[in-house]
Amino acid sequence: MSEGLFLEEKSRVLRVSELNLAIKRLLESEIPLIWVRGEISNLVKAASGHFYFSLKDDQAQVRCVMFRHKTQLLSGSLANGQQVEVLAVATLYEQRGDFQLAVEQLRPAGLGVLYERFAQLKLKLEREGLFDAARKRPLPKFPRRIGIVTSLQAAALRDVLTILKQRLPGVPVALYPTAVQGAGSAEQIATAIHTASRRAECDVLIVCRGGGSIEDLWAFNEEVVARAIAACDIPIVSGVGHETDFTIADFVADERAPTPTAAAQRVVPDRRELLRSLQGLAQHLRRAQRNRLQNAMQTMDYLQRRLVHPAQQLQRQSQQLEQLHQRLQRADAYRRRHWNWQWVSLAQRLQAASIDFARLQDRQTNLAQRLNNAMRTVQQRHAVRLENVAQHLIYLDPKQVLARGYSMVQDARGRVVSDAARLAVGEELRVTFANGWARTEVKDAGVK
Repeated sequence: MSEGLFLEEKSRVLRVSELNLAIKRLLESEIPLIWVRGEISNLVKAASGHFYFSLKDDQAQVRCVMFRHKTQLLSGSLANGQQVEVLAVATLYEQRGDFQLAVEQLRPAGLGVLYERFAQLKLKLEREGLFDAARKRPLPKFPRRIGIVTSLQAAALRDVLTILKQRLPGVPVALYPTAVQGAGSAEQIATAIHTASRRAECDVLIVCRGGGSIEDLWAFNEEVVARAIAACDIPIVSGVGHETDFTIADFVADERAPTPTAAAQRVVPDRRELLRSLQGLAQHLRRAQRNRLQNAMQTMDYLQRRLVHPAQQLQRQSQQLEQLHQRLQRADAYRRRHWNWQWVSLAQRLQAASIDFARLQDRQTNLAQRLNNAMRTVQQRHAVRLENVAQHLIYLDPKQVLARGYSMVQDARGRVVSDAARLAVGEELRVTFANGWARTEVKDAGVK
């Protein structure tokens, strides 16, 4: 669009605002978002919250503006003389025709090198498998001792100790003090981790420090620390910096916590939650025990209703035997009457057959024999049945019941005692066993 503007007729006269707008559009469309490095000078913070400054090197300078909504992303303060790197858009301030950079991001100079070192080491360790989820170890649910690798002066240490005391007081803590920032701090951190692993006096290890710039946290991006974490025999929780901070130690550790406080929360359960869980389990157990007891009581009541006293069972079976005996007698009488009627009928027919008396007499004799045979057969069958019934009656004999371990209790009048409520203290009883009997006296009586 700007190029077309310059190709119009040469006789056209542009206004200054039109020229500046065309140049601005040309700059913003042709020059991409770029990183620029230099030193801050002429820094001014306007009442609106915007920052205005110049970015210079030993040969040139360029004016810069960083608007308020972008400055909120700064991790630190700006000052003249700082070496910084800015991600900016080349543009033109139309009102004055000033070329300037609209800054999107700002970081201390040298961070690009640090980011490159971070990416290279991360890729190297990832290829070696130090980040694999398969090598991550689960944290113990109830650690007997907790180790902490951090500086004794670190605010993170106080935060971790406070959380541990709140969540699960009484758990011993072992401190492995080390510098967490500055020259040689990475080697000291690695040494502290090796010491904790060698002593093996903790169930879990917290490696932590508070937030800071990438330079402040850089010790946790060193290879010596990463390999010390990987070689440690104790599960490690990494709690370095804030939620947005990621270090190489976070990727190698068995578990990463966004902050030191969160790391303390990961390694110990909350005592209040445990108590609430125990209370819930105890309540559930009480309900289960109560339900089981009620079911057992109902089962006992059901079985008690089904349980029949031996005397009642003998009486019922005796009644059944008497009924069978009566039915047998009635059946025998009926069959006798039936065969007698047949015999009388045959006799009448014999008397009526006057012709061929000898043949009829032979037939009568034959029928009489058949009748006798049939009656003998019937009698034998009924005799066998009667014998079976008698044998069954023997099985129902109370003496047979006594032989199986039961006993029969009678009072002084010879009546069978089946209810303890009828007994009186001091009353004499007769107890009959399968072999013999005995007299006894009631000492105490009660009804269940």
